Formats: sequence, structure tokens, C-alpha cells
Amino acid sequence: MKRTLLFLCIVTLVACTTKVSVKDSCKQYLLEKEAFEKEIDGKKTGLYLLENTNGIKVYFTNYGARVVSLLTPDRNGECADIALGFDNIESYLKDKMYLGCIVGRYANRIKEGKFTLDGEEYNLALNDGANTLHGGEKGFDKRVWDTKQEGNTLTFSYLSTDGEEGYPGNLEIKKIYTLTDENELKMEYEAETDKSTIVNLSHHSYFNLKGEGDTTILDHYFMGNADYFTPVDNTLIPTGEIRPVADTPFDFTKGKQIGRDIGIENEQLEFGLGYDHNWVIKKDSANTLTLAVKLWEESTGRVIEVYTTEPAFQFYCGNFMDGTVTGKSGKPYKYRAAVAIEPQHYPDSPNHPDFPSTVLRPGEKYRQLSILKFSVME
Repeated sequence: MKRTLLFLCIVTLVACTTKVSVKDSCKQYLLEKEAFEKEIDGKKTGLYLLENTNGIKVYFTNYGARVVSLLTPDRNGECADIALGFDNIESYLKDKMYLGCIVGRYANRIKEGKFTLDGEEYNLALNDGANTLHGGEKGFDKRVWDTKQEGNTLTFSYLSTDGEEGYPGNLEIKKIYTLTDENELKMEYEAETDKSTIVNLSHHSYFNLKGEGDTTILDHYFMGNADYFTPVDNTLIPTGEIRPVADTPFDFTKGKQIGRDIGIENEQLEFGLGYDHNWVIKKDSANTLTLAVKLWEESTGRVIEVYTTEPAFQFYCGNFMDGTVTGKSGKPYKYRAAVAIEPQHYPDSPNHPDFPSTVLRPGEKYRQLSILKFSVME
């Protein structure tokens, strides 16, 4: 009997002191598929999962082709969900933050919802004061996408019809997610049109590397591979200037904590209520896959690198978050509790001929590749 008790004590001690593996730690996290099943506009929504051999798991829903959860290990192998989101489809129907979705047909803002293409003026819905934001009243984030999963690749497809939200042309779009064993979440975009139109697609996940629902990202470190940014007016529309970041709070070329300069007296920070601007990526040539951003957090050691073929990225650090939205963890999403990093073309490009063009014509194919690469510091 004494030997049995001693054996049980030894087993218990080992169980308590043995480190939980990354894979087991991530497997403890589950979402309910039933909570994402609904019929919207005649199409069914659902929940989908990609996972790799290193314990990274990514949940998606086809409502807005969204990332719902992104589980990654810290330096000790402990898993956390680092992407903001909800645990049910009903909450996404009320989402006004664009959590984890694709945004389009035109990501970011278009001044006064107007643009001219081939001599014809087009008018879009105004859903951001006097401007159009992320496609309009019912952009791609509010559409149910057709879905196909093959192994660790998930393909979302959608047909945006001619005149939808005021945009010309029938636009066939694919967004293809692939999770690799190199800890990369690849996001490929393809689009074709039957009439000249404008296209600017982007991904809109919010991240907190300490775990979604944590209080702030001001202590996160951010490096932006960008020597220039595009200043905005007080409605966040680019002025047309491309301004050097040197000697401004917008210089992240060497990496610094997000909160270091965010409170400095600066007109651009006042307009954005902090960082909510477009940075011009430093590239050797257009359309090449380039490191745009590195985001890291020292207490967990988590790191995200963002690579993209796009010419720019929007960096937004939760300036409009106010704690009124509660996420998956049951915690409110408070002021500056996350960052969004959106690879893109410049905002309002159709109204600035000097900006890289976002025009897509029949016979051409829109292509974009953006990659989120996950790692940990020692």
C-alpha cells in the first residue's frame, strides 16, 4: 500500500511539473461549429479550421472570409488566441470593426464616395462621414463566400455583381488561405472583371500578441519598412503628399514601442487620434514580395512578420476601440487593445493620378500575396 501511494505521488508530481506541449496547449481551445451555422442571403455560413504540425491553429468563417481565431505558442509553448473576434456568427452580423475579414471592393477610404473612370463618374455609399470606407454599406466583409477546403488550403470565392455598392463590372474574386509547416499563413488574392473597375483588397485582422482581450498594445514593438507615409486631412483622406517619416513620430524604421511617440503633439496624430495612416513600403521593385512590418511583444516572445506584394500598408492601433465590444474571451475590447496591419494600395488612389493605379481592366488579373509569419524570440 505504501509503495502504491508513493508511486501515485511520483506520478502526480511528474504530471504537475511536466511542461504542456504546444500541440496539447492549442488543442484545449475549441470553438463550436454550430454557433457559426446560419443562412444569410440564401447561403449557409460555417466554421473552418487549418492547423499545422507546430501547434498553430486558425479558425475561419465564410461570412466575410474572416479569420476568427489565430492560436500561436509563446516562448514557453503556451498557446493563446492573438486575433480579435467572436465565438458566434450572430456577433459578426453586428460587427462594425471589420474583425478578421477581407475588405473591398476598395479597402480604406474614397473621398466623398466619388471617382471617375474612363470619363464616367461613379458614386458610392457614404458610410464614413462624407467618405466611403472599406467598400461601402455592404462590402465584402458582409457577404457569404463560397468555400472549398483541400488539406491546409482554404479557398473563398465571391462574385461581386456589376453595380454592387456603386462599383462597375462583374468582379470574380478568390481569397486563398494556406497554413504551412513553416508557420506562415499565406493569403493569396485573385480577381477578374468584365468591365473596367477599381480594386483594392486587404485583410483586416486585429492582433494582440499577449492574447485577445488584453488591455493594451502600446508596449508592443513595431517595425515598419517604410521611409514615407501619406499624410491625411481631418477626415483621414490623403492630401496627395508623400512625406518622409524621418524626424517624425511616424518613423518606425528601426523599431520602437507603439506607445513611445503616440502622445506627441502632432497634427497627423490628432487627425487619426493616433496612428491610422498609410505607409509606403520600401521596395526594390513593384509587386515583389517584401517584408513590410515586424510586430513583437517581449513578455510572451511572440513575433509576427508581414510580407506583401502590395505597395503600402495601413497601420491602425485601435484608436476608436472603447470597450463596448466583448470578444471570445469574455473580455471587452478596450481602447488601443489591438493593432490592425492592412497590406494595400494607397487610400483614395482613384482620385490621385500620382498614386499607384488600382484600375483593373477586362483581360487582366488582379493578384496579391500577403504572408503572416509567426515565430518566437528566445
